[in-house]
Amino acid sequence: MAVALARPRFLRAPQRRGRTPWLALAAVAAGAATALYWRKRTRAAERDHPPLGRFLAIDGVRLHYVERGRGEQAVVLLHGNGSMVQDFLASGVVDRLAARHRVIVFDRPGFGYSTRPKGRLWGPAAQAELMLAAMERLGLRRPVVVGHSWGTLVAFAMGLRRPEALRSLVLISGYYNPTVRLDVPLLAPPGIPVLGAPLRWTLAPALARLVFPLLMRRIFAPGRGARRFAEQFPKELALRPAQIRASAAETGLMIPAAIAYRRRQRHLRLPALVIAGTGDRLINTRKQSSRLAERLPRASLHLIPGAGHMVHHQAPGRVAALIDLAATMP
Repeated sequence: MAVALARPRFLRAPQRRGRTPWLALAAVAAGAATALYWRKRTRAAERDHPPLGRFLAIDGVRLHYVERGRGEQAVVLLHGNGSMVQDFLASGVVDRLAARHRVIVFDRPGFGYSTRPKGRLWGPAAQAELMLAAMERLGLRRPVVVGHSWGTLVAFAMGLRRPEALRSLVLISGYYNPTVRLDVPLLAPPGIPVLGAPLRWTLAPALARLVFPLLMRRIFAPGRGARRFAEQFPKELALRPAQIRASAAETGLMIPAAIAYRRRQRHLRLPALVIAGTGDRLINTRKQSSRLAERLPRASLHLIPGAGHMVHHQAPGRVAALIDLAATMP
């Protein structure tokens, strides 16, 4: 009877071990190819959507801003997380304000065409210092500072740091009180230093493009405005790996910033108009804007019925009128 002899183990083992380096090499090659693809998409987006304004070099940051209108009273607009100057421009608020005021719209660090140098924690305090320095460079005397969403944290920090340099604050759809948010662990990883880089140059841009339509429906619901925004907002600029990094980092900073500033809400002595949509599905209006207005010493609450998180798109005339009101405050 014939006996089949098994191949000795020492002859089989090298063949199995040899697969691992090839798989690792293939993974590295795929990652590099994906990164090159997103780099090409980034260059195409920047070619198709060049800067709309001018630049200031301040504290290592190349700060992009758009200026419209003339007038003695200046208004500074600070966009939310993941956005850029085109957000306010597309809303129609800038055109309305520019008829009476000098309006400055900034790309906050890491968004649009403003850089976000590494090695520094770009929380609300750091961004407030940058914006105050930019205001001084531009010769803005006691402007009204308007923040939307994450931009309200920067506006609030500016008001605490240099209240004498501002006339008033307008805080739109902001997040002011810490809560449990499931979106933070899902969206923050691409902003982690070093470890987040492979994500934002491979998987994150593709996932962001899949999620983008769902996010638009959520931030505009239950009101209108999403179609006009989609036509005028350069989505491809917003989904570049560098901007994904900034957006993810700010998602991770949102709750810690709210914790830090909640204790200081009663110390803000500036007049403040707190604006929110009653139907906001991203940030709870009652727990955030309403409670903030109760705590601030000189605040008034203005709720827009039926509007969502993007209230400045859904009620631009009302928002512009409230900013006009803030410009008259002593």
